[in-house]
Parts: sequence; C-alpha cells; structure tokens
Amino acid sequence: MFENDAAEFQAYLNDLHRQHQSLTSGRVADYIPELAKANPDWFSICVATVDGQVFTTGDADQLFTIQSISKVFVQGLALEDHGRDYFLTRVGVEPTGDAFNSIVLDEQSKRPYNPMVNAGAIATTSLIKGDSPTDRLNRMLDMFRRYIGHDIFVDISTFTSERTTGNRNRAMAYLMYNFGMIDARIEEALDLYFQQCSIMVDCRDLAVMAATLANRGINPITRERAVAPNYIRDILSVMYTCGMYNFAGEWAYKIGLPAKSGVSGGIIVVVPDQIGIAIFSPLLDPRGNSVRGVKVCEAISEYFDLHLFDSSMGCRTFLQRLSHPTR
Repeated sequence: MFENDAAEFQAYLNDLHRQHQSLTSGRVADYIPELAKANPDWFSICVATVDGQVFTTGDADQLFTIQSISKVFVQGLALEDHGRDYFLTRVGVEPTGDAFNSIVLDEQSKRPYNPMVNAGAIATTSLIKGDSPTDRLNRMLDMFRRYIGHDIFVDISTFTSERTTGNRNRAMAYLMYNFGMIDARIEEALDLYFQQCSIMVDCRDLAVMAATLANRGINPITRERAVAPNYIRDILSVMYTCGMYNFAGEWAYKIGLPAKSGVSGGIIVVVPDQIGIAIFSPLLDPRGNSVRGVKVCEAISEYFDLHLFDSSMGCRTFLQRLSHPTR
C-alpha cells in the first residue's frame, strides 16, 4: 500500500490501466448494430470519492451509451414514484442465474425476477410517472442529470437501432402485459426503456453516479440530491445480488461490492460511504461483462481490501489519506 496522497493514487490508476490494456480477449457486442461500431481499444478507469475528488485515466472522455447500467438509477426513480411495497408487487428482487435477456417470469407471482434483468427493467421503466411520453422521458433525463451533474442526451441512432432490433424485449413486455405486470402502454414503455439505455455518458460520469450512491444519494460534486436516502439500501442490495447477471455470485464472492455492468462495456462499483468506481472497455466476456473491467475491479478490491466482508476496512484508511494527505 502506498502511504502518501492523491498523486500517488493517480499513479496507481495509470499503472493499473497500463497493466490491463494488453488484455484483448472478448468481443464487442453486436446484437445491437450501433454497439458493434465501438473501438475495442477504448479503455478507461475512473474513481470518484464522496468528498468530491475525481481520478481518471485512459479514454475517460469517450462517450458511449449507458445501456443496462441505467437500470440501477431508474429503479430508484420508480421507488420514489411508488414506494417499496407497490414496487415489489410488480418486480421481484431475486437473482436468477439466467442471462440478462432470458424470457422468464417467476412461476408463482408472474413478476420478473429483479430490476436488473431486461424483463424487470422494462417493468420498472413502465412505472415511471408522467402525463405523456415526453413528460416521462424528461423526468428520467432530469433524474440522470442530478446523478451526473450536467445535462445529458439520448443517442438517436442507438435508440433507433435498439427499437428496430428489440423484438426479444418486445416479447417480454407482451408476456408481462398478459400477466398484469405492465399496463397496455406497451410500446410507450419499450420506447422509454430503449431511450434510457441509449443515454450518452463517459467513464467520469459513471464514477460520479456511483459515488452519488456511495454518498447516500447526494452528488459529491454538485451537492444536489439525486435520490431519496431511504431507497439507497434497495438499490445497492439489488446491485450486489443481481447486478452482474449470471456472474453475480462469483462477483460477490471475489470482489464483494455492489456493481452493475452494461453491454457497451461499462461497469460501476459502489463502496458505500467511500468511493464510486467506473471502468469502460467494450470487449465483453460471454456473460456480457467487460473483460478488462472485471479484472480491474478484482485488482482494486484486493489491493485495498474493499470486499464488504473484509474486516480490515482498508478503503476507509485510504479515503482519509486522500482527504488529508501527508507530505
């Protein structure tokens, strides 16, 4: 472990980036045509602290679509709109062990299993309140703005691509409509879901969003509240058990932190009350998680003893060093 300050941590991140840049296994997602255009060499690591420090290395300013990482934050908005009890009548919180795009519902309740798989995310998005499709989209964009700290936009090319090729998601929506999990505004719900996945972010944005969750819902840069604090536990619990799809168990065992991945190559990680971590690299493993991203998270968690069940609490000491460096 290093003993000094933020500059030394920046050097650590730079070295971590160099070590993992050579990983070239995996492939760029191509089931959505726009995603296939990503450069496999793109790679960035960003860390944001709850006291407002941000560290970046690599292609931190490269824009990409947020994809399934959006599910985390839309869950929070749906909880604020309806409350925990009603939310649980429409979407469960059980991990599945299945792929993110499996067309399956709980046999007894007919709910989708959790908000992180596609079926659960569509049901969650359908709960967002608003007087019209435009109003619902604007409410969602404003929610993301609070997490990120600046205005954002939907990439129309990706949205159109997802809408055109999204028949599997469409099948899930109609199945859930059949069992009363979503209402008759099926195409509106799907459009909003495709739009949320097509929001453009960079790696720094994701780190600040993760740090906002770590900071109990308050953006550490702008100090604006993004989500009610009483729903942070809901969000982080589901991230921990379901955020990495059918890799969630191994992730929890090895890395031990709430996380969420997306097929554009992003991963966010939350260390409660401490830091948010984001990695972007489009090369994916067969489960749809960033190859470099998983390896980087393993390295950071081990180096700083960040696993939630590690009693050493190395991150707390580290954050204190960054806040009060010795020179």
